[in-house]
Amino acid sequence: MILVDSSVWIDYFGGVASPQTDRLDALLGVEPLVTGDLILAEVLQGFAAEQDFRQVRLLLESFEVVPLAGHDVCVQAADNFRTLRRKGVTIRKTIDTIIATCCIRNGYVLLHDDRDFDAFVEHLGLRVAAPKG
Repeated sequence: MILVDSSVWIDYFGGVASPQTDRLDALLGVEPLVTGDLILAEVLQGFAAEQDFRQVRLLLESFEVVPLAGHDVCVQAADNFRTLRRKGVTIRKTIDTIIATCCIRNGYVLLHDDRDFDAFVEHLGLRVAAPKG
């Protein structure tokens, strides 16, 4: 399963062409995709127009929406953050730590466009979907 991060969805809905949005476009309707509850919130909060909000909500909810946090994931995310800090890496957003930890724990492959995930790949075994090309 491929979990698509908000960094890709936001660019996709904004019409930004990138290797990650091209990859998402190629995956839609072909590969099983999931999104996370917190990712759903991050993406939807960016829409000012009610019609856009409703359309994107319907699209995102057509995929499986998985809970990202919960007690065990949060404790592991805190430990992962501490592990990376000891290696000299500071993750900028707690939500990225939770997303990465959830992916690692559940075997999801992450499609993203956010440098904070690179440390999880390098040090903690996060698997990512390579951009198309």
